[in-house]
Amino acid sequence: MLFPTIDFMIFFVVVLVAITVIKYRKFQFLFLVAASYFFFYFSSNYLLILLISSTILDFFVAKAIFGARNSSRKKMLLITSLIGNLGLLGFFKYADFVILEFNMLGQIFDLSSEIPFLNLALPIGISFYTFQTIGYTIDVYRGKLEPCKSFSEFALFVSFFPQLVAGPIIRASNFLPQLREKISGVGTRYVLRIISIKNRNLKAGLTLMAFGFLKKMFFADNIAPLVDDIFVNPIGAESFTIILGAIAFGIQIYGDFSGYSDIAIGAALVLGLKIPINFNKPYFASSPSDFWRRWHISLSSWLRDYFYIPLGGKRKSNERMYLNLMTVMFFGGLWHGASVNFIIWGMMHGVYLAIHKLILNRFPSLENNSFFRTKLGSLIAIFVTQYFIFLTWIAFRVNDLEHISYSMQKYIILDFQVIETIEIINAHKISVFLLILFIALQYVTYKRQEIKEKISNLSYPYWILFLVSVVLGILLLYDGNPEDFIYFKF
Repeated sequence: MLFPTIDFMIFFVVVLVAITVIKYRKFQFLFLVAASYFFFYFSSNYLLILLISSTILDFFVAKAIFGARNSSRKKMLLITSLIGNLGLLGFFKYADFVILEFNMLGQIFDLSSEIPFLNLALPIGISFYTFQTIGYTIDVYRGKLEPCKSFSEFALFVSFFPQLVAGPIIRASNFLPQLREKISGVGTRYVLRIISIKNRNLKAGLTLMAFGFLKKMFFADNIAPLVDDIFVNPIGAESFTIILGAIAFGIQIYGDFSGYSDIAIGAALVLGLKIPINFNKPYFASSPSDFWRRWHISLSSWLRDYFYIPLGGKRKSNERMYLNLMTVMFFGGLWHGASVNFIIWGMMHGVYLAIHKLILNRFPSLENNSFFRTKLGSLIAIFVTQYFIFLTWIAFRVNDLEHISYSMQKYIILDFQVIETIEIINAHKISVFLLILFIALQYVTYKRQEIKEKISNLSYPYWILFLVSVVLGILLLYDGNPEDFIYFKF
């Protein structure tokens, strides 16, 4: 079930009506769990069993860890959770990738037999909810979180439909406390909260959803044809064509994924549940580290807390820190997809991060240099950072190694030819216009970050006019075939 479809609109309205009609707290939560499972089943059919399996596994393992009396038993229980969750993720997502690489090695060593592909269906969102449940179990293991006592509440945390299939990756420590409210009586206790649709949350949530739909359906989907035309076969393309394609894809994937996140966060907010932001103007980042503090924040913070720091982070030698960064980004790339191009993308980011840390270690005065606080210095830092960020998008978008190599060479070594580039621009005037418009609007919202809040605070006539304008703008360029969200494959 895609967000930009009539199916989802009907589903969401039914959920809101049902939540409003149902007054009994427990039934509200059971309904939300059932609705979330229906949402997932609509997208992945029988693979719903994997979601339920992960939920059951980590619910009971976490309780067992909390009740265990010795560290060795706790560790064994944690390993059980990791093997169970990562085993399912690895099998369904990476089995055919491993078989492919094995068969290629077989060809190199002239082995006659090949292993047949399994052709398994990939459960939508498995990378997201797997990391979510693993994070929960690790937090219980570390003593940072008590296990959830209610299976239905935990099931809602894992399966909550707005963020189920493409994030953001939410933390149990942020989400679960929102499901209960404190009441005073004979002693203070916490009970299931009543979910109610409040006017303030409704306007703020729908405003955020409108921005998300605008990013996805008006911008990203209509920039996609330009990207596809350039990278379907980039061999022979001019440098400026490749650069245009890299910039266009960078904007497309940002509009696509941040649009999904806005819709998810907005839908949750309508129900009175807060999901942390997932993007914070990443194309204004002034360093590789700054970029990952702004891009896919829920994933980058997850990798930091549950992978980078356990590896040793920066607590040991500088050389170990560089290796840790490379290792984390290697697996970060692999998390995005079972393909070599994602590994290349991840490793490039690992190299960027390591080089950035190396430079700061060698020249510590650079970090607080007054020049980089000036407008010119800040602009230079942003430009250099984004030059390399958009180079990595080539590896993310293109999966043929020859095409990646050619495109990156053309991106770096300019040929100063423009004939083909002009032809591409003329063939995709609307896409290019939307690309420029999106960049301009990003600058405006960067300078005026309160704009969403101001729109949500408008009086109802003006607020409704805004929503109608968004809908009409989308319909103006809508061809009736919604594009899949790029991150659905992860």
